[in-house]
Amino acid sequence: MIILGLILLIVGAVAGIGILWTIGIVLIAVGAALWLLGALGRSVGGRRHYW
Repeated sequence: MIILGLILLIVGAVAGIGILWTIGIVLIAVGAALWLLGALGRSVGGRRHYW
């Protein structure tokens, strides 16, 4: 999710498309939050690990 967010962020910035830039930032934020919760040992969505 973080990688997809970075790709959309870069494409949105290069192409000048604001909505892609915004979606990229949201995906990075959500991915970072899920990664942080998983790293702290908290189960997210009923699962302790994501593959």
